[in-house]
Amino acid sequence: MAFRMLGSHADADDAVQEAWLRLARSGRGGIEDLRGWLTTVTSRICLDALRRRGARGEQPLELHVGALPREAIGDSRIDPEEEAVLAESVGLALYVVMDALTPAERVSFVLHDIFEVPFDAIAAVLGRSTAAAKMLASRARGRLRSGVPTADANAAARDVVDAFLAAAGRGDVAALLSVLAPGVEMRAQGPEGTVVVRGADEVAAQAARFARPDALGHPVLVDGVPGVLITVRGRPVTVMAFTVADGAVTAIRALTDPARLGQVVPSWVA
Repeated sequence: MAFRMLGSHADADDAVQEAWLRLARSGRGGIEDLRGWLTTVTSRICLDALRRRGARGEQPLELHVGALPREAIGDSRIDPEEEAVLAESVGLALYVVMDALTPAERVSFVLHDIFEVPFDAIAAVLGRSTAAAKMLASRARGRLRSGVPTADANAAARDVVDAFLAAAGRGDVAALLSVLAPGVEMRAQGPEGTVVVRGADEVAAQAARFARPDALGHPVLVDGVPGVLITVRGRPVTVMAFTVADGAVTAIRALTDPARLGQVVPSWVA
């Protein structure tokens, strides 16, 4: 729960440890519902951490791994079935891009839509009314869906990305060139800095050169565009985001820095 709110394993560990210390100091004698107590205390700790993070003006990672499914894209209204799809995708996905949310919106969304905490309990955590807690969660859903491409556009772009990945996996330069725009640019950020490769021939050669038969690709959304998480024996090695126009890849962003990958990719992929 702390990780879903904070998006960082280190920050989540700190929050959980702080909750445990508060429990140890208070004792369990007067606590009737330990699970509820821990949920409330941990949520308040996370809420405070999010507020401090905003006050310090921290910037999000350049490459975010999002998880809004195609089924959740639509108008601002959401029915219970769509809400369940959105919540499930967030619960199982790599990382939800929630930097646009206020701390209260983020806490409301995570507690209700992912962990099914009642709104009256969320209201107690936030120090607001139940109606306000409901509004915050609804506003969060809308913000998470805003600016995401339409399902048809996403599907078409995903087909192009899948063709690129299949060709790269085979080391097929000709097939790579068929899905790359002539002026395509690839930016890869690794431990030693950013490497920029320009031109279809160069990008195709680079992609074919580093193809690995033991690599697995996991489809994701990155800042609302099709992307892929590459793992090798369960270990994340690359996150890539693709910009597609007129049936061809025009730009690729990649994150290969192990330290930063560890910040945005949770342990379920292992």
